[in-house]
Order: sequence, then structure tokens, then C-alpha cells
Amino acid sequence: MATATSDTADTLFAIIDAQGGREYGTEPVTQLQHALQCASLAEQAGAQPALIVACLLHDIGHLIDPDANKARARGEDARHEAQAERYLKQWFGPDVIQPARLHVDAKRYLCATDVGYYDSLSPASKHSLEMQGGPFDREDEQEFIALPYARDAVMLRRWDDMAKLPDAVTPPLSHFRHYIDAVKLR
Repeated sequence: MATATSDTADTLFAIIDAQGGREYGTEPVTQLQHALQCASLAEQAGAQPALIVACLLHDIGHLIDPDANKARARGEDARHEAQAERYLKQWFGPDVIQPARLHVDAKRYLCATDVGYYDSLSPASKHSLEMQGGPFDREDEQEFIALPYARDAVMLRRWDDMAKLPDAVTPPLSHFRHYIDAVKLR
């Protein structure tokens, strides 16, 4: 477990630097572009630092799992959100971890509750939705939205969906270091 202030960001940034150039599924952006766009959208919206960090790191499960792309190609859900939760809990509390963990379920929730949401999804997101269990039924959607951090996860999900623009201009990864340092566990 990393404990020094710079160690957390350094460790995470090393992973993102090493793996962030990978394609973000079949989207027209890399993993790094997607992470930076999502965090930038949260920052522009005035989100709290923990939610900005959750946006930056919500897909880290894709980056720490070398077989994630192979699983996707086989039509399997690699459960990247669960991998992110397990990995990030060494540094962060639930205000970062839970929105990241719940962002897949937030997509399932939005498909069930927002009439136009499904149609707004990219083909890749529609495909992954099938692997992730499809839209929630009424009972599941009510259980989901009652969870702590579910509303943050819904906001993260909306920014996630918008963070797929190949020419978007964002701050560099280093810009987000102070957010990580502000919310990491002491």
C-alpha cells in the first residue's frame, strides 16, 4: 500500500502513462483521452474533488488487466469496475471508489429510466451493456438509486458517455495530481 503523498499519484500515473495509449474499446479515443475528458467534464461542472478523481480513474480496471481486451473480444464482461474497486481501495475511500464501481450499473439504470438514453449510447456501449446484463428492471433500478453514491455514479456515467471525442482538448494528466493528493487516504 502506498502511503506518501506523491506515491499514490505517481503509481497511478505510471499505469495510465504505460497503458493509456491503448484503444478505448472501439471508441475513437485512447484510454488516456477518455480518462482526461471524463475528469475534465467533472471539473468543468464543479464536481467535488473525489468525484473528479473517480472520473479520472473509473476505467483503471481496463488498464491493470492485460486480458481485458481479449475478454471483450470473446464477448465476456471483464468486470473492470470490480477490478477498479479492488485496486483503488488501497488509496481511496468510498467517495472515489463507489462512483467508479457503480458506473456500469449507472448505465443500466439510465437505460431503464431515461427514454432517450439508450439511443444516445455509442455502438460499443450498447454492446457492453448486453454483456453487463442489459437495462435494470424496476426493482433493480430502485435498489440501485437508493445506494450511497449512486447519484454520483449517474453523473460520472453521463460524463463517461460524453468523453469520447478524438479532438477534445483537456489538461494534461499532471493537472489532476492535486485532486488525488486531496482525497487519498492519509
